[in-house]
Amino acid sequence: MTAIKENSTYNANREIVLNECPVTYVMSKIGGHWKPIILYHLLSGSKRYSEIKKAMPHITEKMLIQHLKQLEADKLLIREAKPVVPPYVTYTLTESGKGLQTVISAMADWAFKDMGKVRI
Repeated sequence: MTAIKENSTYNANREIVLNECPVTYVMSKIGGHWKPIILYHLLSGSKRYSEIKKAMPHITEKMLIQHLKQLEADKLLIREAKPVVPPYVTYTLTESGKGLQTVISAMADWAFKDMGKVRI
């Protein structure tokens, strides 16, 4: 895949849209299939990597690691390596990540209601 130049028109337009459209901003942080699901599982508290993986059996290790790194880079979660034997890593929502609780919970509430209506 070819890299997009930093000074390209695409990047300039993207920055304008990110700054002017709140929905675009949110989707740039939590968009995609897996990120909202990861955030949903972390709403109940800190989780070890293995607990997140167990809660999401259909995600590949590569995708889970990639999305956890992106969420950490976007300051929505904190990765903490525990210096114990054996070592392990925990993931915790930041204050910014916790601020998404109403959004993620509203999505879950809507899903439960909608699934109840659609059952065949």
